[in-house]
Amino acid sequence: MAETHVLFVEDDDVIREATQLALERDGFTVTAMPDGLSGLEAFRADRPDIALLDVMLPGMDGVSLCRRIRDESTVPVIMLSARADSIDVVLGLEAGADDYVTKPFDGSVLMARIRAVLRRFDNASGAAGGGDGGAEAASGGVLAFGDLEVDTEGMEVRRAGAPVALTPTEMRLLLEFSSAPGTVLSRDKLLERVWDYGWGGDTRVVDVHVQRLRTKIGQDRIETVRGFGYKLKG
Repeated sequence: MAETHVLFVEDDDVIREATQLALERDGFTVTAMPDGLSGLEAFRADRPDIALLDVMLPGMDGVSLCRRIRDESTVPVIMLSARADSIDVVLGLEAGADDYVTKPFDGSVLMARIRAVLRRFDNASGAAGGGDGGAEAASGGVLAFGDLEVDTEGMEVRRAGAPVALTPTEMRLLLEFSSAPGTVLSRDKLLERVWDYGWGGDTRVVDVHVQRLRTKIGQDRIETVRGFGYKLKG
């Protein structure tokens, strides 16, 4: 089996070299770049399996780099931020990142986040639960919610007949909602099921992904239940 190829873009030489060594010891193939522009070139040349992007980069910052990558690919992206700053975190997630890790980070935490994101990418087809929850069942594993159709076997989404492009994380999130329409899912439950967090996590990750999903499937399709979480309207 081919090794997982990681693109790691970090301008701090010490962090870049130490993290690259740690990733390689854990079995990853790593392309490490010191700035956003060279990172974009490496992404286009190598087409890695996952990208780790520092937020603060010379030439092109990590948020802009994430947007450029997301314009071209659904490859998983994890942002690295020196601060647990709301602006850094939200901007990175809104740009299309799947998750983020705050520096300084523990190597085992980073590895766990990487593997969790890769599992979402590889195993999105197994994300949905078993309930039909009142969805209108169409043929071939397709669930219909008004003009929204979710093909749980083909991993495709259509809105009013037009295909909707979702990232693997967005698809996992939608599958969780569509498996139990009308049921309120808490942020903590979504973190556990979609992000594979076995511990408490930052619920902003959920909120931003829900908002991104709403822009693609319809703002009124996912309802906020204040104090509890979110639910998909059947």
